[in-house]
Amino acid sequence: MLDTVANIGLLFFLFLMGLEIDIRAIRRTGKSALVIAFAGIQVPFMLSIGTSLVLRSTIIKGARQGPLDVFIGVALSITAFPVLARILAELKLLTTELGRLAMSAAALNDVAAWILLALAIALSGSGSPLVSVWVLLSAAAFIAFLAIAIRPILAWMVQMSPEGEPIREIYVCGIFLIVLVAGFVTDAIGIHALFGAFMIGIMVPKEGSFARLLTEKVEDLVSSLFLPLYFVSSGLKTNVATISGAKSWALLVLVIINACVGKIVGTVLVSLLVRIPVREAIAMGFLMNTKGLVELIVLNIGRDRKVLNDEAFAILVLMALFTTFITSPIVMAVYKPAPPMAPYKHHTVECATGMDSEFRVMACFYTNRSIPSVISLIESSRGTKLRRLKVYAMHLVELSERRSSISMVHTARFNWLSFWRRRGGKMVEVAFKANQKLSPVSLRPITAVSHSSSMHDDIITCAFNKRVALIILPSHRMLQFDGSLESTGHAYHVVNQRVLRNSPCSVAILVDRGFGGPAQVSAKDVNYTICVIYFGGRDDREALAYASHMAEHPGISLTVTRFMAANPLSVSQSSEDKTADEMAIDACKAKKEVTAINYQERVVEDHAEVAAAIKDMGRCTDLFLVGRSPSMPPPLFENQDSPELGPVGGYLASEEFSSRASTLVIKCYDPDSVPYSKQHCLEGGLSDVPATPYQDIEAELD
Repeated sequence: MLDTVANIGLLFFLFLMGLEIDIRAIRRTGKSALVIAFAGIQVPFMLSIGTSLVLRSTIIKGARQGPLDVFIGVALSITAFPVLARILAELKLLTTELGRLAMSAAALNDVAAWILLALAIALSGSGSPLVSVWVLLSAAAFIAFLAIAIRPILAWMVQMSPEGEPIREIYVCGIFLIVLVAGFVTDAIGIHALFGAFMIGIMVPKEGSFARLLTEKVEDLVSSLFLPLYFVSSGLKTNVATISGAKSWALLVLVIINACVGKIVGTVLVSLLVRIPVREAIAMGFLMNTKGLVELIVLNIGRDRKVLNDEAFAILVLMALFTTFITSPIVMAVYKPAPPMAPYKHHTVECATGMDSEFRVMACFYTNRSIPSVISLIESSRGTKLRRLKVYAMHLVELSERRSSISMVHTARFNWLSFWRRRGGKMVEVAFKANQKLSPVSLRPITAVSHSSSMHDDIITCAFNKRVALIILPSHRMLQFDGSLESTGHAYHVVNQRVLRNSPCSVAILVDRGFGGPAQVSAKDVNYTICVIYFGGRDDREALAYASHMAEHPGISLTVTRFMAANPLSVSQSSEDKTADEMAIDACKAKKEVTAINYQERVVEDHAEVAAAIKDMGRCTDLFLVGRSPSMPPPLFENQDSPELGPVGGYLASEEFSSRASTLVIKCYDPDSVPYSKQHCLEGGLSDVPATPYQDIEAELD
């Protein structure tokens, strides 16, 4: 009973594996990945012949040489694609060049390994070569039938499923039925039921979000129920006690050495031939030697077919565990990406916009709901033509243990736009394409994929490498349909707090109440009223500098309201800070003649006066710009539930403040409080900065 349920789960697991493989993407794979995948199979396969001869003469006496050679060859040469993806994610290499190359080679390796396994099963089924040939021809005919008859049906289902909507249950049930029937047919042919399910997964079109949504429908049941049962079943079959005596342990060492030498050395040598650096080549070799569930499947099939006995099965299982365990620590020790050494000069908006140089901004977002506001903010920030604005639009994707998460990342290697299309529908595609055509702003897409616990590292490292002056983060509280702001989760809240503490540049948090409306804007459509609430201090000066830069846009009307305490002694501020505040205000006043800036001062005595004034301004304001830590009397706005937004920003994001105006809370870069700054930023080095786990496509959109 346990084996039956486990095998049903395994059937759908292979279906999920097929869903991960995009044949058209494999066709676009570069020559380097193709050569590495070929070497990663050929070299260990050649060495496996000697290994199988030794095993046959010692512990598997009487086994047929042909099937044993192929089974051992597949076991030593296979790369576990899902396990490799998770190791790359843990090491923050998933979307680096090394990670993309490893994933491409592993996908090719997987396809080749399953073809070889089909050959091994056909050879092990009967002693007659003619029967084996008949099995292979029948399998080829069935695959042709799937391509001609079944794929059009699946394509019709994809076409009838609107983008952004859940898949109809009748389609899901229909596909499940097709998977079971295909498994039955391939089992009757004489290969294995798993191949039918695997081929159906490959046949499902990968356009749009259909494949991803289908994966999400299946993966929870498979991963949480069926696969654990399969692991239990495999564990019960693995009798480590059969490995006893010097001979058995010597065979285990021999198998491990052959597996490592064949896969690692073969991959390293070929990587060096295609001009991959030595450290990356060594890391590639160990990454391609990753084993996992696929290895267990191969070994279990070999055991069920009587090609492997209990002792050989246990030896090969331990080999798979050993090669997987050594991958992460060795890759971490060997692979250290060479950091860019260009000097990092402009850490603040005030510094970057104070001269005719490039102003670099990194705007982050989690979901497509933030796209219109991000694009509106980008367009409003373009300033004058003398000072070029370069924006890095960073899509933050939380990596989970779900297979759909890994599969989604796998698609990002080839086309960032198709990646976003799979995640958020055509709206994202249309928005960024339209903005690129209508706006002079230079926009570069970046995809960062990581666990929520390390997402802040991705943001910080990317900002460091791209030398940006401002990071714009979405608030963890998002606008709901009823106009309220609801938290999207504690994890995003923590991400923002960590970025604020460790950022190598200024940081802005956007509390979005629909800034820009439901669609993106072009240059001619910008018409916003922006208000700066100014109390004084480093952060307020940075907010004023950014607002002054935005005011250079002809469609921006800026109001600067400076609040001054009726009792100046109640505000603790150094003389240097006071001087800097006056200089910032003077610079703002000097721009009044050439930009639409309205400056006003208000003397206030208590919280009530400030709150009343801000509420009054909120009636006709589209966006507030405030500093995170203004110089203001302590009693004002103390009781807030978002300390990372500061006293004023926390009030503007609270339920007490009722307005449609969005808020941008800015924290100015402080070199004395950021760990990276003292050691690296001022020197221009990056020796201890972690590897950058993102994909950066520098080419313009078509």
